[in-house]
Amino acid sequence: QVQLVESGGGLVQAGGSLRLSCAASGRTFSSYRMGWFRQAPGKEREFVAAIRWPSGDTYVANSVKGRFTISRDNAKNTVYLQMNSLKPEDTAVYVCAAADDSWGSIYSTYDYWGQGTQVTVSS
Repeated sequence: QVQLVESGGGLVQAGGSLRLSCAASGRTFSSYRMGWFRQAPGKEREFVAAIRWPSGDTYVANSVKGRFTISRDNAKNTVYLQMNSLKPEDTAVYVCAAADDSWGSIYSTYDYWGQGTQVTVSS
């Protein structure tokens, strides 16, 4: 069974940065999709970013383009979300997801989900 564990969330002032990590255990993926989603109170879950492997293609939502970057370290089975220039509207629980195929939609049909990490941006 695959487990995803997020870390790196916290409280930060507007304009600050955080780096979230999503560590996968239980299996090594030779090809995969991994994505980050977020959900703020009272709002629907929102796609943030995704990466495909082995192509290395990355995708970010328009709302975070230019501020957030997704990357991976296959040796550590970990995907990162670097978040810069944070805004109060970025406040949410951030959840990572994974699928053991590289060709599926980046927005849905993930097989595994983490528990999430809280990010709070103060104004």
